[in-house]
Amino acid sequence: MPKRQLIRIVRSPVGVRVDLTGKLSGRGAYLHNRRLCWKRGLEGALAHALKTEIVAESREHLQAYLETLPEESGEIMADETSTM
Repeated sequence: MPKRQLIRIVRSPVGVRVDLTGKLSGRGAYLHNRRLCWKRGLEGALAHALKTEIVAESREHLQAYLETLPEESGEIMADETSTM
């Protein structure tokens, strides 16, 4: 998957945040740009990857960002075009 389709989440001293630049310092993890991946991540995998507990304030911030994401990727993969 191309990196541009991944969104970096970073654990920093101020909490867990979305890092759209990919340049914030701190422990980072990547999620696909789809709601399903974020929902799964917020269930526990993201906290495990970042080696931290995601506190309520950070969870609300991440949940708000999740709401802006598409349900599925709008791009058609090369394998899918052959079946159309």
